[in-house]
Amino acid sequence: MSTQIQVSFLSRPGGEKLAYLQEKDTGGNVGVTWLGGFKSDMTGTKATALAEWARDRDRSYLRFDYFGHGQSTGRFVDGTISRWRDDALAALDELCVGPQILVGSSMGAWIALLAALARPEQVKALVLIAPAPDFTEALMWEGFDEKIRTTLRSVGVYRKPSDYDEPYEISYGLIEDGRQHLLLGDTIPLFLPVRILQGMADEDVPWRHAMLLAETLASDDVTVSLTKSGDHRLSEPDDIERLTTTLDKLLSEHSS
Repeated sequence: MSTQIQVSFLSRPGGEKLAYLQEKDTGGNVGVTWLGGFKSDMTGTKATALAEWARDRDRSYLRFDYFGHGQSTGRFVDGTISRWRDDALAALDELCVGPQILVGSSMGAWIALLAALARPEQVKALVLIAPAPDFTEALMWEGFDEKIRTTLRSVGVYRKPSDYDEPYEISYGLIEDGRQHLLLGDTIPLFLPVRILQGMADEDVPWRHAMLLAETLASDDVTVSLTKSGDHRLSEPDDIERLTTTLDKLLSEHSS
C-alpha cells in the first residue's frame, strides 16, 4: 500500500504557493526531481510510481505542481515557460539538498533542460520522457492555421481541444514567452548524461522531435530508447519499468 504523505507549499512571489510532495532519504545520495508536463500534476501515474520507487530505495524525491497546475495557486492560462522554469529553479534552490537527476515529461523535459542550463553544478543527469522542448513554437504555433493565429493575436487565448481533459487554454503570452527559451536552433551546451524515452506512436510529440533534441545536445552521453507502440503518456506498466530501470542504471553509473 502506498504511503500517504502531506502536501506542503513553497511560497512564491505575489503571494502564490507551489504545492509539493517530498520523499527524503537518510544517506545524502543524489536526489531525483520530477518535472511534469503541460497541464499535468504531481499525482499522475509516472510521478506517483517514482515516489514508490524512491521509497523502496530510500532515495530523495521531489515532485511539485507548477503555477496554475494541480494544487498550486494561480490560473493556468497565466502561466508561461519563464514562470514554470522559475518554479523549477525555486524548487531546486529551496527544497533540494545536493545533486539532482531531473526527470522531465513532455513540457517538463523543456523545463528540465532550462533548469540544467541554469544550475549546471547541481543537475547531474537528465531523464526525458517524450521531450517537448520548443513545443510552443514547433508543435503549436507552426501548426496553427491563420484563423487560430488571428484568434490568439486578437483575443489573447485559444482553447485547444485535448484528448486528455478539458480544452487547453493557450495564451498568446505563452507563445511569445516561449520564443525567449527556444533550444533546438543551436547546440545545447549541456555535457551531462541524458536518457530519452520516446514512443513512436506519440501523436502529440513526434518521435523525430526527440531525435532532433538528441542531435542538438552537446553531450556525447545521450541515449534514445524508442518504443514502437508507445503513446505520449508512456504510463503503461512496461513504460514505468523502463523508466525505473533507466534511473537505476543511471544512478549506479553516475551517483554515490
